[in-house]
Amino acid sequence: MKPTIAAALMAVSISFPALSQDGIQTTRGNGAILRALDKVSSDIRDLQLAPGEAAEVGRLTVRLGECRYPTDDPNSDAYAQMVITDRNSGATLFDGWMVASSPALSSLDDARYDVWVLGCQSA
Repeated sequence: MKPTIAAALMAVSISFPALSQDGIQTTRGNGAILRALDKVSSDIRDLQLAPGEAAEVGRLTVRLGECRYPTDDPNSDAYAQMVITDRNSGATLFDGWMVASSPALSSLDDARYDVWVLGCQSA
């Protein structure tokens, strides 16, 4: 089985908690700012989650594991570890790292909802 990008990012984070896969020094944020889109109603909602916190978006539960950003440039790219589950079916729809600058690299695959990372909270 071919390893996924999310699995590779997770392995890098576990092996080198202060370095990204590019060898850039990273800092763990105090939380993340996420955006959720309901594609049917066009409702857009911003979520501010602390690590371990969850929010409900329609039938989905979005849980943040952690958010990281480059130490030298906090306003640049951020990436967040999230688990997104469907409360109706109990299925896990997303479990991994999502990168703010490339949400399609590792994205939620749901017919109705999109969720992506805007950035980390650093204070």
